[in-house]
Amino acid sequence: MVVLVILPFFIGLLMIAFIIIAAVKNKEGGERMIRHLYTYLVLFATLMMVIGGGISIFMATADLVSPPAYYQSYSDFKMMKESEKTSRVGQEDLTEEDIRSQYDQLIEDEEQRQKNNAVNQIIKSLGFIVIPLPIFIYFNRLRKKIIET
Repeated sequence: MVVLVILPFFIGLLMIAFIIIAAVKNKEGGERMIRHLYTYLVLFATLMMVIGGGISIFMATADLVSPPAYYQSYSDFKMMKESEKTSRVGQEDLTEEDIRSQYDQLIEDEEQRQKNNAVNQIIKSLGFIVIPLPIFIYFNRLRKKIIET
C-alpha cells in the first residue's frame, strides 16, 4: 500500500532528474527542450481539466434527467410519524391521507433538491472547461509556432 503512494513520487523525481541531465549535457538545446517540455506539460494539464469537466457535466446531466431515487419507504415514513404521535401530547392524530400527502411532498422535495444539485454541479463543471480551454488553445498555437521556427 505504501509502495503505491511512493511509486508515483519517485517516478516523477526520476523524470525530472532525466530532464535536468539531458538539458545539462545538451547546453545549446537545453533551454529549448525545457520550453517544449513546459508547453507540453501545460497542454496536458489543461486537456485533462477539460476532459474531467466534460465527464462531470455528463454525469450531472444524467442526475438532472434521472435523479437518484428516494430510499425511505412509505411504511418507514409512516412508522416514524406514528412514533412521533406518542411524543406529541394534546395534538390531533394525523390521518392516513395526511401521512401519505406528507410522504409524497417529501419525495417531491427530495427530487427537486437532487435536480438543483445537478444544475449546480453542471455550472461548477463548466468552470473546468471554460477556464482552461483558452489556455490550452493559446499554448497549442504557441507549440505550433515553436515547431515552425
